[in-house]
Amino acid sequence: MSRPVWQEKPRPITLAGKGIGLVVTVLLIVLPFWVVIATSLSPDAQVIRNGGWSIWPERLSLDAYRFIFASGVVGHAMAISALVTVIGALASLAATVLLAYALARPGVFGGKPIMLGILVTFLFPAQMIPSFLVVDALGLRNNYAALIAPVLISTFNLVIMRGSFQGLPAELYESARLDGAGDWRVLWNVTLPLSKAVIAVVGFYYAVGYWNRFFNAMLYLDDQNSWPLQPLLRQIVLLGANPDTSMAAGAAELAPQTTTMATVAVAVFPILVAFPLVQRFFAKGVLTGAIKS
Repeated sequence: MSRPVWQEKPRPITLAGKGIGLVVTVLLIVLPFWVVIATSLSPDAQVIRNGGWSIWPERLSLDAYRFIFASGVVGHAMAISALVTVIGALASLAATVLLAYALARPGVFGGKPIMLGILVTFLFPAQMIPSFLVVDALGLRNNYAALIAPVLISTFNLVIMRGSFQGLPAELYESARLDGAGDWRVLWNVTLPLSKAVIAVVGFYYAVGYWNRFFNAMLYLDDQNSWPLQPLLRQIVLLGANPDTSMAAGAAELAPQTTTMATVAVAVFPILVAFPLVQRFFAKGVLTGAIKS
């Protein structure tokens, strides 16, 4: 990328400082994750000898991964998380697209008051007790719908998508209208094909949110055997519970550090795999909803 004519050429010491800062930042991000992976692949004896962690396995050992999947608890929790993430992300994306499209069209009756009301919920989010009472009154307790319905639409994602839809040329909509297209046809054949980047980014945001969210399951699901992966991970990391007993109430058995790190690695792996698939959409997807022409 060429430098603008008005921009001065950076001095060598400036470039060196930026390079050092970048390397330090990368190390601070990568090193903890490397320790997690290395510890999970190290023999128990090495981890215990090093005080609970390892930076390089003396020999590769998959014992920790075999152990966490042996009882089926982690696998069951992962399946629940995957189901909630896929269904929740698709439902949230569909609801956000429909609402953003309606609020992005000029002259929609009540559009501004509705958008203002939505922004108020962003400034003053729902608290735990009112949310619990509403979910309970709707009969959603101990139902996986309780993990999706209360967080179906994110105000942040809605603002990004609405801004992206508003950034599309008005002439496109006018041409479609002249050809006799209705709202559904315009949305499906005009808006969505031109908004693939922002849809990919918002969909990824939703998927990460559903995958990482743990508190809703602890709040709305009484049966711990129905919990997704993140509450189980919390039990293992914070309470030191063993994966094959942590779903039992009051479990307090200490898990080996290798088991803890293996569970963390398993929980992070799906997001690491999914991120490269949408990485190329990130800059365009976010900026199209944030920059006005």
